[in-house]
Amino acid sequence: MVTSPLAKAPATATVARTRAFGVVGATLAAVVVWTLAVPIFGVHLITRFGNADAQDVGIGLVITASLIGSLAGLGLLVVLERISSRAMAIWTVVAIGVLVASLSLPLVAGTTTPAKATLALMHVAVATVLIATLRRR
Repeated sequence: MVTSPLAKAPATATVARTRAFGVVGATLAAVVVWTLAVPIFGVHLITRFGNADAQDVGIGLVITASLIGSLAGLGLLVVLERISSRAMAIWTVVAIGVLVASLSLPLVAGTTTPAKATLALMHVAVATVLIATLRRR
């Protein structure tokens, strides 16, 4: 009788832990960018959409937005894994597309060039950590 070794599937607990670290790491990446830009380099981080009043982008908003976005990305991956054998490839394409689309927001909402750059860098930092981590098994 000839047997062939089966590919070892990653343990569910390990995958869950890696994904949790990915969400936390992506959120921390945004916090690091904000901390460097605002308190250390003195960037006045405000946004304004159209004629609306300017809104200060504080640490609470950064944490909330990056955490919600990261959890949404994780949720999409979990759903795709249940319905497609190509879930990771599909998710990666969608995640990169969402990053590209999200970069338009800092360009139209930022009020100064340093604010626009900081907001864009936060988007890239979150996406980079999240995509790299959630693709790991």
